[in-house]
Amino acid sequence: MHQFELTEDQLQIQEMARKFTADAIVPFAAEWDEKHVFPRDTIREAAELGFGAIYVSEEAGGIGLGRLEAALIMEAMAYGCPSTSAFISIHNMSAWMIDRFGSAEVKQKYLPSMIPMERIGSYCLTEPSSGSDAAALKTRAVRDGDHYVVSGSKAFISGGGENEIYVTMVRTGEEGPRGITALVIERDMKGVSFGAQEKKLGWHSQPTAQVNFDEVRVPVENRVGAEGEGFRIAMMGLDGGRLNIGACSLGGAQRCLDEAVNYTKDRKQFGQPIADFQATQFTLADMETELQAARYLLYVAAVKVSANAPDKTRFAAMAKRLATDTGSSVVDRALQLHGGYGYLMDYPIERFWRDLRVHSILEGTNQIMRVIVSRDMLRQ
Repeated sequence: MHQFELTEDQLQIQEMARKFTADAIVPFAAEWDEKHVFPRDTIREAAELGFGAIYVSEEAGGIGLGRLEAALIMEAMAYGCPSTSAFISIHNMSAWMIDRFGSAEVKQKYLPSMIPMERIGSYCLTEPSSGSDAAALKTRAVRDGDHYVVSGSKAFISGGGENEIYVTMVRTGEEGPRGITALVIERDMKGVSFGAQEKKLGWHSQPTAQVNFDEVRVPVENRVGAEGEGFRIAMMGLDGGRLNIGACSLGGAQRCLDEAVNYTKDRKQFGQPIADFQATQFTLADMETELQAARYLLYVAAVKVSANAPDKTRFAAMAKRLATDTGSSVVDRALQLHGGYGYLMDYPIERFWRDLRVHSILEGTNQIMRVIVSRDMLRQ
């Protein structure tokens, strides 16, 4: 049985994240959503626990945990606010890319301020004309001595306008994935500007905006990896990002399932609690079964990504697809069990319903996840 159980260390990490969520996120998340508050102070409190550098190496100042531990942390925080948990995940992905692929100079330049989240990182891949076809990106970087001159735009960027650091995929060479390079671009560099904040269905606790580059001069030393390696690095980052966003769906869905259990035991119709009706019981049983199945697939995928297993990308894609689809389905049924009250902002269900909807779109749509899985199957 032990191989299917969390270790003592993992349970302690999970409990620490749950306690932080209960104290610092749950009481405030509804207000953040309603008033579109970006909780920078709370995010920095999370970084004090090491959550700003979960899988950044200990040598670089991070806490050097694996992808399963990261998933446990994201799942726990999403129980309070999926939007805030996902925002912290994106920062972790950016910091990991710098730590894993950056030179000693670029690590020293950025990680000491990113680990405590004094400076927060964004991941910039998507463009207005290239979403699922990410390798068709048009943002161009032209070498000019010891700088690259960058021009183009990135779309739907979490932290756009607020974050200080943008790990950005740019085209330095030929068309397609082999012509893409990763650069670290700072918010205050001349020529960087931002579009208006996007008006979104959910994820109200985090800013989202287009990022524009108008002949921005970026030092060559800010390159992450070699020229032409950017797309590969971006995809490796997404393996972990997909696990984390799946974990955020698990945490949000678990919150709504718990709320539904409590509500159906209290709510009376036809002279008895609605939890006494077999239709309610069967719905709750299906929600629990599907959520547990998605959770354990995601945990297995996380272990595979940490171990650099040959099938890690396939499993990350499968886990992301299943966890995000299942999460939204569980939340939708929780809302239905609440009836009209579930539709009101007085209850948390509608917020989770809105927040989780985007999880099947970002970090690669769930349709693209199916492409990744089927290609890998047919390649063998």
